[in-house]
Amino acid sequence: MLKLLFSPIRLATGWGISPRILGWIGVCTLVLLRVTIGWHFFSEGIDKYRAGNWSAAPFFANAKGPFASHYRGMVWDAEGTLRLDRDRLLTEWARFRDQVTSHYGFDDAQTREAQRNFASAADQYDYVMELNQNEVEEFQLGRERIEQLDQDATRSGVSSLGGQRETIRKERQALIRPVLAQIDSISESYERCQTALAKAKQREGIPAKIMRLPPTNVMDTSIMDEVVPYFDMAIGWCLILGLFTPAASLAAAGFLGSVFLSQYPPTTGPSSSMYQLIEGLACLVLAGTAAGRFAGLDFFIHLITRKVARPQGAVSK
Repeated sequence: MLKLLFSPIRLATGWGISPRILGWIGVCTLVLLRVTIGWHFFSEGIDKYRAGNWSAAPFFANAKGPFASHYRGMVWDAEGTLRLDRDRLLTEWARFRDQVTSHYGFDDAQTREAQRNFASAADQYDYVMELNQNEVEEFQLGRERIEQLDQDATRSGVSSLGGQRETIRKERQALIRPVLAQIDSISESYERCQTALAKAKQREGIPAKIMRLPPTNVMDTSIMDEVVPYFDMAIGWCLILGLFTPAASLAAAGFLGSVFLSQYPPTTGPSSSMYQLIEGLACLVLAGTAAGRFAGLDFFIHLITRKVARPQGAVSK
């Protein structure tokens, strides 16, 4: 039973009795590789966290290659589904108004002012939609054209016709981008106006949460923007300390592999995704050699799990 319970931990630190025997030079370079990659992940995570407004959306929005449609679909509200839907957006604004009112304990006057802010934001939204009615309608028509092209099997094998779909997509994005930017500006202004109603005494303690519009897909950039900085820092610490190195290395390799595929085939230059591919393969080396057992915490964890999980009477090898 103990052997079964400790199997996940043994797998996370390297299953074999001992890593492949390496010379001192090999061991030192492996530790150096592990710590270097770990520091890279940790520093990337810290930079994203400190930036505050870091987002994966621009990166995935410019995805290319055979998996481009998948990665573009991970961009939050890429098609403006939420922001162009008046009822859904106003529902989220109303929810934020109620959250701020409850959090700060607004009095009647502040509550009425919060409602006026909500009504003002709604009026601004209607004005923007009316002003850009032609652009919105053309954007919607472009969506129908792309759907028709996707259903036309004869176009998928012709590069020139397939490129027509990409041209329409870029034209649609250029058309709707200014409209969505205006809506985002209204949302940001609305948030500032609502939180600004709180008096100095009411602001004591934990501030109200920033308004977050809901995800538009199961996994989109609104979720990734929250998770990735902590993911990077966690992977970084695991590799630096040599803690659960195989599991952390495989997670890092999967992450870097996803980045590589989103920009496939890679181009040359500083922005090439070949760098992610090379580092991802290096992570596989760390996972395959159980590198955390060299000058890492995995060495001690593996010894403990082997001792606890070893059947009574078994001879240690």
